[in-house]
Amino acid sequence: MTLEVGVLGYGFMGKAHANAMARLPMFFPDAPEIERRVLVGRHEDALSDAADRLGFESIATDWADVVDDVDVFYNLGPNHAHVEPSIAALEAGTPVFCEKPLAPTLEDAEAMATAAHEAGTDVPAGCAFNYRFVPAIRYAKRLLEDGELGDIHHVRARYLQDWLVDPTAPWSWRNDEELAGSGALGDLGSHSVDLVRFLVGSDDLAGEIDRVSGHLRTFVEERPTEDAQSAGGPETRPVTVDDAYSAQLEFENGAMGTLEGSRFATGHKNDHSLEIHGSAGSLRFSLERLNELEVLRGDDRGYETILVTDEDDPYVDHWWPPGHVLGWEHTFVHENYEFLTAVDRGDTYAPNFDDGLAAQRVLDAIEESDDSGEWIALE
Repeated sequence: MTLEVGVLGYGFMGKAHANAMARLPMFFPDAPEIERRVLVGRHEDALSDAADRLGFESIATDWADVVDDVDVFYNLGPNHAHVEPSIAALEAGTPVFCEKPLAPTLEDAEAMATAAHEAGTDVPAGCAFNYRFVPAIRYAKRLLEDGELGDIHHVRARYLQDWLVDPTAPWSWRNDEELAGSGALGDLGSHSVDLVRFLVGSDDLAGEIDRVSGHLRTFVEERPTEDAQSAGGPETRPVTVDDAYSAQLEFENGAMGTLEGSRFATGHKNDHSLEIHGSAGSLRFSLERLNELEVLRGDDRGYETILVTDEDDPYVDHWWPPGHVLGWEHTFVHENYEFLTAVDRGDTYAPNFDDGLAAQRVLDAIEESDDSGEWIALE
């Protein structure tokens, strides 16, 4: 059976996932056969050009015409467009893959997770936390589950970028609370929260996050519109989301956590890093060196750098000989392979809408803590 795929959105994430879909039959022979059938967007001319470039057979300007007419629906639009199309697709019995954060608000995320449960276990609903599919992260999870690090004491995650340092950088939907929900907190923090939950969230490690204390900051209060820039005019729009956030976490077993995310970290382009310290060892990971995992065990005097490119490392047997490194785009291939295989077999998939909702609860609590100046307990 060929799975007909409909995709909403043809920007950054649209390209990443279309590339992944094209690579699947080349490197994952057991992947289900798919057809990139329809690309959905608002502007017909740009949409037609994108469909030609990304390999889609047709276009549509109304997602409502698509969600019940395809086998799989990818929602890769801006955050405010996640809710209604995804719920409509699930109500039609169509599996959904939605970009992160799951929704602009906790209330919306709860509605989406409810729709996923009502659709049933044979209708997968995936949330796009692609960093779970980095081979080095999978390797780290195996070390943690095998008890190599012992009892977890400290968890640190930071995601630093600098694309908004320039105060004249133009306003976009990512700067608007109604469209995005939050700024660096949702955009970057959602990835950090999900990786922390993925790696140490089980009861025999640190467990789930128990309570949080958060701080948000907006450095530039308004930005010029793109139209104003091209016309040389002074028109601006207000920035209503955070530019940076930090948070302290307490886990169920008493472990301490620290999160940080910023779009104002000068010199950092896409620096997502993790550190986990336990009673028997530690590990470090940086997305900018995503083929490496630094591990310290027992009485070692320093960290060992492990190049995670061997054939028996997660996913690597599908790619190149040992030492021939993978890149950021490969995480989307792994992610799409797992999701589409789950759809084809009627299996469950993780990370799912419940994982997206769990991350949203943490983000919402961080925001609430910033407003109140107090620690916030999670349910």
